[in-house]
Amino acid sequence: MQSPDTRLTSYIPVADMIAATFGKHCEVVIHDLSMPQNSVIYAVNNHVTGRQVGQSFDHLIKQVLLSKQFKGDMTANYKTVTEDGREVKSSTALIRDPTGEVIGALCINYDLSAMGPIKAFLDDFLPVEAEPTAPASAPVENVVEIVDDLIEKIIAQADTAAMKKREKIRLIAFMESKGIFLIKGAMDKVAARLGISKVTVYSYLDEIKKNKAR
Repeated sequence: MQSPDTRLTSYIPVADMIAATFGKHCEVVIHDLSMPQNSVIYAVNNHVTGRQVGQSFDHLIKQVLLSKQFKGDMTANYKTVTEDGREVKSSTALIRDPTGEVIGALCINYDLSAMGPIKAFLDDFLPVEAEPTAPASAPVENVVEIVDDLIEKIIAQADTAAMKKREKIRLIAFMESKGIFLIKGAMDKVAARLGISKVTVYSYLDEIKKNKAR
């Protein structure tokens, strides 16, 4: 695994400051999007969601980029749920380099179960978006550009000419799980980068779905 971008590790004190300000129920995670399959490079108070260094992003496309609240490179106060059923209030901001390229993301996850019976009185203070929604005010070109860049970085280290079918299916399964194919044009771009037809990508996705159903 490649070393994290030092421009992103410089955000570690910011992450620690946020976590220290809001307490042990506030988790802060830094992602390096130059390595999408292992994007988590730092997590503080990671008992909230269990995020570990070396894991990949989960909600970046489905609940951040595709939210109608996505504006100014950030989406705030969307709801996620942990594996054990706890409700978490999350916010994510993209990090760009001086040229404007998206290189990372800073995510805050706050465990709302800690509020207990007083949560109802704090709903106005802690709004959450119930479900991810289709983009409205978000500039579509910006989202497509970000996802196109993610596709390039996901495939970049693979020798596509020498990849066997199972390796291509594994790569496509990863991208499907992250919501890549929810973006218009992503299917064509992935097919072209892997040197296969769009029909083949569809057949691999069908195979992936069938395997999940077993």
